[in-house]
Amino acid sequence: MAKQDYYEILGVSREADADKLKKAYRKLAVKYHPDKNPGDNAAEEKFKEASQAYEVLKDKEKRAAYDRFGHAAFQPGGAYAGAGSGGGFHDPFDIFREVFSGGSGGGAAGGGIFDEIFGGGGRRGRSQDGGAAGGHDLRYDLEITLREAAQGADKEIKYRRPVVCSSCTGSGAADSSGLDGCPTCGGLGQVSSSRGFISFQQACPDCRGSGVRIKNPCRDCSGEGRVTQTSKVKVKVPAGVDNGSRLRSQGNGEAGVMGGPSGDLYVMIHLKEHEIFERHGDDLFCEIPIKYTLATLGGSVQVPTLSGKVNLKIPASTQSNQLFKLRGHGLPNLRSGRRGNQLIRVTIDIPKKLTREQREKLEEFADLCGDATNPIGETFWTKAKRFFEDL
Repeated sequence: MAKQDYYEILGVSREADADKLKKAYRKLAVKYHPDKNPGDNAAEEKFKEASQAYEVLKDKEKRAAYDRFGHAAFQPGGAYAGAGSGGGFHDPFDIFREVFSGGSGGGAAGGGIFDEIFGGGGRRGRSQDGGAAGGHDLRYDLEITLREAAQGADKEIKYRRPVVCSSCTGSGAADSSGLDGCPTCGGLGQVSSSRGFISFQQACPDCRGSGVRIKNPCRDCSGEGRVTQTSKVKVKVPAGVDNGSRLRSQGNGEAGVMGGPSGDLYVMIHLKEHEIFERHGDDLFCEIPIKYTLATLGGSVQVPTLSGKVNLKIPASTQSNQLFKLRGHGLPNLRSGRRGNQLIRVTIDIPKKLTREQREKLEEFADLCGDATNPIGETFWTKAKRFFEDL
């Protein structure tokens, strides 16, 4: 029995945005939740269907795969095999919490509005000797090709960052005249402020979190113990990375203030758009136009893959938009290393111009097939006759 369309289950159009999907799902989930309909198997089944549909359509990548491949995307061997297949639906009230909290996808390391891991957020804690504040973590955006994502790559990146000043070796002092405790923060390196009943702590603006005041600051770094320069770091990109993957290079962020611990460098992966392939999880997708004669008579054609050309067998009477699968020609899974598949949709390439001889032969072929008097497929007319009979 054919599965019902997910959009029809939720009662929304295929153009519905995320907000409309959430509202439609919540309405159905409240109506058919098993707790509200004890012993009603039909209601429980509708609840499962709605949960399954929403689980797929709320995810951008799964929704794109569903729009392109339908339920086949979640069948064995599909781009999302096991996802949305009916087994593990979520309690809608878990999803309600997600709806009202703005989603469950967090930031880079712990997530949420308080995550300051990128963009000059919170520094690392002060060093164990109580002296200096640690350096910020840094972010670098790295664009790679689809082939590099499939095979892995070694990259060298350049970026500007604060490093330890060589003149004062990070102390911030021009000589050994010593350091005084910062009078503003009392040597704590932090100052407190209050807004109503909420108390905030931040780095001391006078000592920059170090807790000390330098009597004779270093001229090269103005007493900070750091200078900004260009750094080079080699990054190993593992095979199977995707958009949003994050690589960590420990200790290659900002140097800490006055000898404090260095932050880390986080490399964010961005995948270049490919002119032939689209990526869906570990699977690749492409469309290939074939000639009408090949689709009718059958044969083979060479198709591109990331590892080279491969012969694809085209059966006789192949229809436009028919989907073929090349097993193991997708991308390796980042964790297991198992390769996905390459999905190929063939379209029929209709010639735009015909010679007189070609046209005469094609008209002769149409007469032999009866297409001249009945140009529409027989299956459609059978359905149309039933439609008119019901009027």
